Amino acid sequence: MVLYKDGKVYLKIVYWGMGGSGKTTILKTLYKITKESKKDIIPIGELQIIEKDSGATLYFDRGLFQSTKQKKVFYRVYTVAGQKGFSPLRRKIFAKTEDQTDAVILVIDSQTKFLQDNVESLLELKNMARNRLINEIPMIVMLNKRDLEDIIDVEDFKLVLKDEKLWYEPDNKLYIWNPLIYSSCALYEKHKEIYRSFHECARRTVLYHIYGDGKAPSEEEILDKSIVNI
Repeated sequence: MVLYKDGKVYLKIVYWGMGGSGKTTILKTLYKITKESKKDIIPIGELQIIEKDSGATLYFDRGLFQSTKQKKVFYRVYTVAGQKGFSPLRRKIFAKTEDQTDAVILVIDSQTKFLQDNVESLLELKNMARNRLINEIPMIVMLNKRDLEDIIDVEDFKLVLKDEKLWYEPDNKLYIWNPLIYSSCALYEKHKEIYRSFHECARRTVLYHIYGDGKAPSEEEILDKSIVNI
């Protein structure tokens, strides 16, 4: 749910995924990239990381980022604890009545041995979103840990999305909003697609808000409103 405060717009983006998929590392790397390099999105303040001694997220991680082109637009970025016992906390972070999620980045542990765990995480997300994924909540997919061996094929995970009706054919108006699938590595030393995937998610979130009044806009709606705004 878009938050308006003091003339500013705050959009909520959540990194979702199974425990150990790399969500916290991705957020830390995103923060470091945007802090040290000139980007369209910059961090505001410090990250809030709540984790166990093992490094696993205990509750959530959180950061605030700002668009440098639209300075009144801010992104409140969260990760959720992925362990199975933290489902109530995930619901609180993702679907809190007065502070619902505007967009989601699904982080997948690419190791084939975790395929079923990834699918279960996706199913929980789908159930929690209540048929709003893609139609109202833009979704980006990150196949993380691509630097490892024995990993899930991109096309195979696309089949998972199709099975769960989260992938549309060209004759569907939601086809242009199919989740982009990024092959990523979260480690800062090897970082791959960390910023680009977040930037695309942020871009889609703004388009949903401006052109679709909170829903996936059609190409015609984007064109019509763009012409009006000229």
